[in-house]
Amino acid sequence: MSQRSERTPGTAEPPDRAGSANAADAATEVFVAHRNLLFTVAYEMLGSAADAEDVLQETWLRWVDVDLAAVREQRAYLVRIVTRQALDRLRALGRRKESYVGPWLPEPLLTAPDVAEDVELADSVSMAMLLVLETLAPTERAVFVLREVFDLAYEEIAEAVGKSPAAVRQLAYRARGHVAERRPRGVASPAETRAALQAFQRAVETGELQSLLDILAPDVVALSDGGGVRHALPRPIVGADKVARLLAAGWWKDDVERSVELVQVNGGPGLLVRADGEIDGVVAVRVENSYVTGAYHVRNPEKLSRVGQETTLSR
Repeated sequence: MSQRSERTPGTAEPPDRAGSANAADAATEVFVAHRNLLFTVAYEMLGSAADAEDVLQETWLRWVDVDLAAVREQRAYLVRIVTRQALDRLRALGRRKESYVGPWLPEPLLTAPDVAEDVELADSVSMAMLLVLETLAPTERAVFVLREVFDLAYEEIAEAVGKSPAAVRQLAYRARGHVAERRPRGVASPAETRAALQAFQRAVETGELQSLLDILAPDVVALSDGGGVRHALPRPIVGADKVARLLAAGWWKDDVERSVELVQVNGGPGLLVRADGEIDGVVAVRVENSYVTGAYHVRNPEKLSRVGQETTLSR
């Protein structure tokens, strides 16, 4: 016998269907409220906005099946789900990166000024820091991000990564030491950063060698990522003279007319490069003590889908 019932339009849903709809609405409301945080956690663990979005989709599918009445801390529960999904994907990404053509850089994000105002958040999503995090083992990276950036308790992190609190403390200690050895140390004020970026922009646009040498740190590093689709540097270029000559000659090796726009990239200064009006690439710039110490140029088209608009990050 059919379970379907006939109803007059406008009458109330049967109790079971109404309850299910209310539960779905409640789950949606909680998920939306924490979505920016969850995206930020996934992005910091993966360095890829596209993969972070996939992780959020997987997290949502698991979240809608959860009995909310049984969840004591909804934020912690969601972070636990997203961390586990991101860890699975991070391990798969490691295998994918082994066959990547040329240097790999994180997927750049255009960010709002408020991200730069949160110094810790801006540092944690910077290209330089994301590259440092790439040198950690997957579980170490998860522990570092959850503890140092999002200040989760060791017990919460232990549940997220499937380790004991004591093991998580050891992982956090080891990860902190590893990151401290490799992270950029210099600090630049907002005014210094703006001045350095404007000078860098002018120097890139004019190709004037001396202007570039004046703004580049002696040990500046330039990297570019074309994903095997666009022209890019085959390896990192180190040193002010080499990087200046590279920039003066043009990174792109073609005759297309380009424009350069100042933007916020991953919580820091950057340049949005357009060719014939279309987005051609993004250069994230690291400024320390008034000098440019790093230039990270992403041209892989698959990594430029998020640079047409700002992405909201939070913690």
